[in-house]
Amino acid sequence: MQNKNALVVFVRNPEKGSVKTRIAETAGDDKALSIYLRLLEHTKAVAERVEADTFVFYSNEIAVDDLWDGSRFFKEKQEGVDLGERMQKAFATVFSKGYQKVCIIGSDCYDLIPEHVETAFGKLHLKDLVAGPAEDGGYYLLGMKRMHTALFGLKAWSTEFVLQETLLIAEALDLSCATLPVLSDIDTEADWEAALSKRAQR
Repeated sequence: MQNKNALVVFVRNPEKGSVKTRIAETAGDDKALSIYLRLLEHTKAVAERVEADTFVFYSNEIAVDDLWDGSRFFKEKQEGVDLGERMQKAFATVFSKGYQKVCIIGSDCYDLIPEHVETAFGKLHLKDLVAGPAEDGGYYLLGMKRMHTALFGLKAWSTEFVLQETLLIAEALDLSCATLPVLSDIDTEADWEAALSKRAQR
C-alpha cells in the first residue's frame, strides 16, 4: 500500500455482445463495444490523475494484457450475485488492505473528471459517506471511511430509487453524507450522443 486513499473501478470485460446492451438495441453490438471502449479509456484517464491507489475490478475475469497497466493498477475480480454484493465485497477487500478512505466508481460516466473524485476523498475528512448522484437515480460514486455493509442490501439495483434508498439506510445508521454534482451515466445511444454534444460545446 502506497497511499491512504483507494479508488475502486468497476469494469465489464469488453466483449462484443456483452457490454452496453441497451445501446446495442439501437446501434448494434459493434458500436456498443466501440462506445464502451471509449468509456473505459475515459475512466482510465480519470483514475490516472487521482491521488489514490487504483483497484480495477473485472466483471468476468482479470485481464492481464489490456489498457489497465498491471504496473500501475491493482487487478481483482468482482464476486457476488448482484451489484450490491459485488460492491460490498470489493469495499471489504480494499479496506482489509489498510486503506483509510475508499471510493468506488463505474465505467459509464463520460462527465466524470478527476476533480469529482478528489473532492469526494476531501469530503470524507468530515463526513462518513460521500455519494455522486446520477441523473437516473443511481450513483456514479460512493465513498466511505469504514465498512458499512447495510448500504449494499437493497433488493433491486436497477431502479431510479437506488440513491434515495441508500441515503435512507445511511440516515437510519446515523451516518453523515456529502454529495457531489449530479452527472449522467451512459446507458443508451441517446445518452452517448448527448454526452458528445455537451463535450463539443465546452
